[in-house]
Amino acid sequence: MKPVVVDAMGGDNAPSIVIEGVREAIDAGIPVELVGDPHLADDCGDIVLHAASEVIGMAEEPGRAVRNKKDSSIVRAAELVRDGHASAMVSAGNTGAVAAAALLRMKRIKGVSRPAIATTLPVPDRPPKILLDSGAMADCQPDWLQQFARMGSAFSQVRYELQTPRVGLVSIGEEPEKGNQLVKDTHQLLAEDKTINFIGNVEGRDVLSGDVDVLVADGFTGNVILKTLEGTVQFLVGEIIAALTSEAAASVGAEALGHLAPIAAELNPDAVGGAMLLGVNGVAIISHGSAGPTAILNACRVAKDMVERELVAELTSAVAD
Repeated sequence: MKPVVVDAMGGDNAPSIVIEGVREAIDAGIPVELVGDPHLADDCGDIVLHAASEVIGMAEEPGRAVRNKKDSSIVRAAELVRDGHASAMVSAGNTGAVAAAALLRMKRIKGVSRPAIATTLPVPDRPPKILLDSGAMADCQPDWLQQFARMGSAFSQVRYELQTPRVGLVSIGEEPEKGNQLVKDTHQLLAEDKTINFIGNVEGRDVLSGDVDVLVADGFTGNVILKTLEGTVQFLVGEIIAALTSEAAASVGAEALGHLAPIAAELNPDAVGGAMLLGVNGVAIISHGSAGPTAILNACRVAKDMVERELVAELTSAVAD
């Protein structure tokens, strides 16, 4: 397959951690190339490096940055996919800029109104959940959310091999009449859509339950859910570790931590690799800004899998009327 291109300049720990992750991916048999500052050539060694003289910072306004910094690593990575040199792109950089560059350079899949960021939510001992949109489109229309539902269902089938993923619409109550006008109108569309397994409205408490596989929301709501989950997990992990390493728990703490370690590893976002931008004409993965080498490795692994399983073709079929 054609190589996966990775943005060497993206993320809080770039470029050294990104290069380390790419080396691990190459050692695992995944064809990977880098895009970034040409002065990194010595650090990259025998890894192919595509020169990009500009960097889009995490705090920059995405649309303006993509338009003005045409030689940025994010934009060049998207162009390498568009031009057929690469099969997929990975970046731990500015999320909005990655989404904008992929949209403007790769273009939308035919029939797609707006792209969506699909985030995997790991759940111990259960298939992971898919949350979309988790930040690409803060303001949405009902038909866009319907497409998100179709794309999320297709993504769940391709990535996690679920035959009939259960799709839920995030709302403030299970009843169809609950929610704002967007949710009510979307509920009607989804209830009439025979291409998905729509189970109705789901509430915030259901996000990690075993009752739903794909959670559909506008980008504002989805991002709030995602950041709330991240903060809650970090808080709980910190409190549990503090309690089990205290003097009062000395006799049982080490043993308990040993039992909890596998769960913590499964919940670690590095194990997922990153979120998938659905709806563009190519595979684009957005890793967390604090991604470590393992996250970059896993993002490359997922990118390779999605290319080989023809995710874009499956999404194209899913949104076709």
